[in-house]
Amino acid sequence: MMMETNRLLLREMNPDDFQALFLVLGAPENMRHYPYTFDEQHVKAWIERNINRYRKDGFGLWAVCLKRSGEMIGDCGLTLQNINGKTLPEIGYHIRRDCQKQGYASEAAEAVRDWAFRNTDHPVLYSFCKYTNVPSIKTAESIGMHFVCEYPDETNGTTHVSAISREEWLNRKWRKK
Repeated sequence: MMMETNRLLLREMNPDDFQALFLVLGAPENMRHYPYTFDEQHVKAWIERNINRYRKDGFGLWAVCLKRSGEMIGDCGLTLQNINGKTLPEIGYHIRRDCQKQGYASEAAEAVRDWAFRNTDHPVLYSFCKYTNVPSIKTAESIGMHFVCEYPDETNGTTHVSAISREEWLNRKWRKK
């Protein structure tokens, strides 16, 4: 599986991506809104979990690579997550700190959104994060998601949820033409 955008390639992760992904998930400043910073074992398990998701679900978090160099700068994809007690399809993303604020997360998340609505039967896609993670919330909004709710939880204190429906996506898609 591979997706291509103007500047990015999204492809399945593999064990060779460990070092590049460790630079993302193992960086404390990059994971400040996450419950913890990843150590080596967590990053290896993250890669393996996504490889298993590709087989089981047909999707997962994909490696986000710069098209011009092939360099992996993060991950983005669709996973099934527990959101306020329900298993829901979530678009998630993590971009290396030095590559943030350049639109890569939005570009990758938009590609995943379009792929998910074209290739799955999910009527709504979600994104969730700690309520203080304003950059992640803005990325969700940039792909047409809107605020759904906030709820208390043990991991984030308060979790912020955004969503976009297939109908909203279709209406937005047609307006662009």
